[in-house]
Amino acid sequence: MRVISGSARGRPLKAVPGMGTRPTTDKVKEALFSMIGPYFEGGTVLDLFAGTGGLGIEALSRGMDKAIFVDLDYKSVETVKANLKAAGLTGQAEVYKNDAERALKTLAKRGASFDLVFLDPPYRLKHGDKLMERMDELNLLQDQAILVLEYESSFDYREKFGNFKMIRKTDYGETGITIYVYDRDHGTESNSMEKEEQHSHGATT
Repeated sequence: MRVISGSARGRPLKAVPGMGTRPTTDKVKEALFSMIGPYFEGGTVLDLFAGTGGLGIEALSRGMDKAIFVDLDYKSVETVKANLKAAGLTGQAEVYKNDAERALKTLAKRGASFDLVFLDPPYRLKHGDKLMERMDELNLLQDQAILVLEYESSFDYREKFGNFKMIRKTDYGETGITIYVYDRDHGTESNSMEKEEQHSHGATT
């Protein structure tokens, strides 16, 4: 694995020791960033199930200002720190060992807000959408934030829910990637329209 493009281009990245993580391959990472960037003019990124930290580090290399990495596994946390050092990006990052739900609450208390979020939970967990809704509740997202959800390709997430709308979906073998945009104003507007429609239907029956 390596940093593909940007200021840290070509820097090698370590894998997490053992078999507990599933790093995003360079091929998938390159395709992913061509869809969401490929380069950024600042902003803050959250890498919530960081693993090696490869996605957040790639985002920093391509122009994001700051990244927060979260993983529950001690080996992952240490690997992220080592990879940030190798990429020369330690000064732009914070790394935390924490459960995803608890991390979101802590970040909300600190007033954090994100322009880009990577969600790559273990394949056995199918709660990426629930975590996204939790981020919305906690006011952790900038309007028009991009959220990248990685999961087992045999599973499907909803195209639209709450303030989130799918803008791209693609499969790479057993890996599925769905990209959502967070649209606070239009999402709320469409939700209220749906409620009004349901109410009017209820009144006529």
